Amino acid sequence: MTPDVSLLVCTRDRGAALSTLLASITCAAAQAPAIVIEAVIVDNGSRDDTAERLRRWAADQRFPVRLLREERPGLARARNAGLAGVRGRIVAMTDDDCVLHPDYFLGLVDVFAEVDRPAVIGGRILPGNAADLPVTLKTEDHPMVAAPDAFPGGFVMGANLALSAEVIARVGRFDERFGAGARFVAAEDTDFLLRVQHAGFAILYDPRFTVDHHHGRRAIPDETRLLAGYSFGDGALYAKHWRGDRRVRVFLLRDVASVAQDVTRPITTHRGIRHFHLFRLRHKLRGMVAYWTAPAEAEGAPRHAG
Repeated sequence: MTPDVSLLVCTRDRGAALSTLLASITCAAAQAPAIVIEAVIVDNGSRDDTAERLRRWAADQRFPVRLLREERPGLARARNAGLAGVRGRIVAMTDDDCVLHPDYFLGLVDVFAEVDRPAVIGGRILPGNAADLPVTLKTEDHPMVAAPDAFPGGFVMGANLALSAEVIARVGRFDERFGAGARFVAAEDTDFLLRVQHAGFAILYDPRFTVDHHHGRRAIPDETRLLAGYSFGDGALYAKHWRGDRRVRVFLLRDVASVAQDVTRPITTHRGIRHFHLFRLRHKLRGMVAYWTAPAEAEGAPRHAG
């Protein structure tokens, strides 16, 4: 029987923290007995006890669990390994530092049932610990639709992202040069979303399926490095799509114009960054240069894919 939902999780060396996520998957599946669920979990070359913990958990579940291993480090590589093994009509992804809400699968299926075409839909991402800094979250409490000409980065996030199987078949794999553990650090999900838009699929947000994100970043320098990496990845993304997607030039011009807001409407929520828009532009330009000067044998999709 084809699963209604395939839940894809990639993990690396988080054995001690995995139990909370795994327990939440078990709980959410139990709350949705009419939904056919499978879990596909990719161990991205862990050297701790992750593999054994996963085996013990998988043996106790009433739904199918597929345990895969990708030795080459990199989130995009791990996700691609998982996507090659999923069978569900809906493919949902979350991170190994997230926790599913008990009604996660119920909300997910309800949301997709209301969409009459293949789509990518991001869910709500709430803070897992009040002591963590408010980053990598998506807290809006109302549905939204991404404009086709808008930059999709941050509109939905890979920590709680779901897509129709048809989207994967049409758009293809994640670019393995992007994302955690790869050359360009971040933006593997944004690159995928740009290609989703280019293929004509809708990108939506709906808060009815929710995860809590226990990212653990509490020091200002950690947040600053994270945001620098996001912008660096976005810049590399601009360079990749420079020839194939005319919107990229518009995105960059908007970034340049937004620097004036550092004076007129400064963003003060990131205490380690004085001029936020200039900070982002500087790291995006670094990313563009890094992409254009990277060795030709860099891994992933074609250098100027659109």
